[in-house]
Amino acid sequence: MPKAERERCTWAGEHPLMIEYHDSEWGVPVHDDRMWYEKLVLDGAQAGLSWLTILKKREAYRAAFHDFDVKRVAKFTEKDELRLMQDPGIVRNKLKIHSAVQNARAFMAVQKEFGAFDTYIWEHVAGKPLQTRREPGKGWPARTELSDAISKDLKKRGFNFVGSTIIYACMQAAGLVNDHLVTCFRHKQVAKLK
Repeated sequence: MPKAERERCTWAGEHPLMIEYHDSEWGVPVHDDRMWYEKLVLDGAQAGLSWLTILKKREAYRAAFHDFDVKRVAKFTEKDELRLMQDPGIVRNKLKIHSAVQNARAFMAVQKEFGAFDTYIWEHVAGKPLQTRREPGKGWPARTELSDAISKDLKKRGFNFVGSTIIYACMQAAGLVNDHLVTCFRHKQVAKLK
C-alpha cells in the first residue's frame, strides 16, 4: 500500500519529515546508547516547540554535538556552550544547551553504574516494550506514572530537562511503549519488535 494511503497516527500530519519519522522510527525499540543520548537531547530541546522544528534541525544537532558522542559532549566547556549559542542550526536556548552538556556527564555516570544507559532505562519496563491500545480520537497522555518515576530518578541522577512529559515523549519515540494508534499500520509492526 502506498505511504499516502496508509492510516497513521494523527500526529504524523502531512509533512514528509513527520511521515518518514513516524513510519520508520517512532516507537521502534532503541538499544544503542548514542541513540538514547540523542533522543534525550532532542526531546529536551523540543520543550515548548513542535517536533517538526526539531526534525528540521536534527542534522545540525548531530554536527554541533559530534553525532551525539556523549564522551566528547561531556568535555564541553562554557566556551563551547557559548559557541553553540551562535549556531543558527540548533535551538539557541542557553538552558537547553547547558542541559545537553550536563546530561552527557550524568549519562556517563549511569553508563558507569549499569554498564550502559540502555540497561538502566529498559529495566523500568522489565526489558520489554509496553503495549498500549490507543483508540482514534482519544489522544495520548502527556505523562504516566512510569514517566513520573523515570523523570524523578533521572533528576536525582543529575539530569535536567527530563520532566515527565519529556520522558514520556522519549519513551514513545524510543519504543519503551508502543503508543501507535490501533488503527495505525505501524501498531502491529512495532508490537513485534523488542
